Amino acid sequence: MTDLIHRMTAARVVAAATFAVFASGLSAQTTQPVETQPAEKAPKKVPPITSKAWGTRVETEPPGYVKTLDQSGLDAFKDADWLDFGLIHRTRFELHRDDYRRNRSQDLPDEDQFLLRTQAYVGIRKILDPFRFGLEVADMRQFNSNFPESTDDANEADFLQAFAELCFTDALGPGRPLQFRVGRFAMDLIDRRLIGRNRWRNTINAFDGFRLRLGQPSSDWQVDVFAAMPVERRSHHLDRSDEERWFYGIVGAWRGWSPHVILEPYYLVLDEDFKDRDARDREVHTLGMHGFGLIGKTGFDYDFNTAFQFGDDGERDICAYAMIGEVGYSFKHAWKPRLSFSTAYASGDRDPEDNQTNRFDRLFEVGHCWADSDLFDWRNTITPKIRLELRPIDPLRLTLSYGAYWLASDSDAWPRVGRRDAEGESGDFVGQEIDLQLRYQFSKRFEVELGYSHFMPGTFVENTGPADDADFFYVQATLSLF
Repeated sequence: MTDLIHRMTAARVVAAATFAVFASGLSAQTTQPVETQPAEKAPKKVPPITSKAWGTRVETEPPGYVKTLDQSGLDAFKDADWLDFGLIHRTRFELHRDDYRRNRSQDLPDEDQFLLRTQAYVGIRKILDPFRFGLEVADMRQFNSNFPESTDDANEADFLQAFAELCFTDALGPGRPLQFRVGRFAMDLIDRRLIGRNRWRNTINAFDGFRLRLGQPSSDWQVDVFAAMPVERRSHHLDRSDEERWFYGIVGAWRGWSPHVILEPYYLVLDEDFKDRDARDREVHTLGMHGFGLIGKTGFDYDFNTAFQFGDDGERDICAYAMIGEVGYSFKHAWKPRLSFSTAYASGDRDPEDNQTNRFDRLFEVGHCWADSDLFDWRNTITPKIRLELRPIDPLRLTLSYGAYWLASDSDAWPRVGRRDAEGESGDFVGQEIDLQLRYQFSKRFEVELGYSHFMPGTFVENTGPADDADFFYVQATLSLF
């Protein structure tokens, strides 16, 4: 109980800090004379601005597959703008996956598995305002696998979201809502690289706790504050809160300048206090800035994220850093091509015997944006990548990319695979990968995606174990109600 009180106190401190940052701005708006700022004048709104960088599009709330029933086209629901509803199913067949992640060797079989994911959402808004409710259930299953079942693949018949919310639509001025949510929820924040609602992975991150949101995506500023426990996924039993871990955060957004400069500062804290005496308690603080925008009318766009981590890892201090930058160019052509170049860095542990931990912690990121093979993530890596996106016809999207991968520290591990040379004598070049994706939208309700990746190992892989080329091919179909 004492630990819980301390954590709740920390959550209140986080919320108080946020209000302190914005108090002066809000106060200035409310104390201006009526003649200089009429009460009926709406605050500045900005059109929805999203980054063009690969994999950074944040999911809407409620999720994109959800609509209000008045948009269903059925006369019986023409006035049901207060009821959210959605249903979506996805089937993926992963064919011929040569997987280094499972300690790949010559005698291990290839993976040919089916992954099924079904989600349904029901929400109530407006009609009971300020009270709102949301419920999302999900069923994720795995079939035909040659390997033991994983909670990354299977999480049968469980609650993904179940929350109550107070929503005051004009609490901070016309068009600036205040929302306070309690219960279970999923989050897509910043650029999804540290907090993400998984799209590729079959199972999805969720949290139990509290969330306060000020403003909305059409506001010139927005703040998100949360204090929550990560949900422990259990394949065949109801999920539960991980009471040994708490996750706190403040995420801001400033869109008031122009579509050329959008800034999203953030501060996140992961506090892990384990009951097992042999486990190391950790407190990871992450301070960072995400920014993106258009470079005038040149056709170029940019996106960057830089983060610094500090704190305690048992008796060791945490000192880690990560960054990613992407520049893209959209050609004026009927096929809508976009060519982009990105470089990512995430520090690795320099010396396992010293008093510092230097490997960057990816927190609750979505990892598929780094490589379609899923062999890499935002830890101990240097990753330059070039990508070409095309849309030859409106329903068809084609993406071709090439990436090269090095270890940031040659004495630290290749984290997704677990290989390591603590002496740093095996080199730091992990390999190269070519990825191809093809997506065809037959209708607004049905889409098929095909993908292929080919990984070519480098000197580090060759010096630390089996080092054959690896291939991965998949076919995925998605069907939604709306």
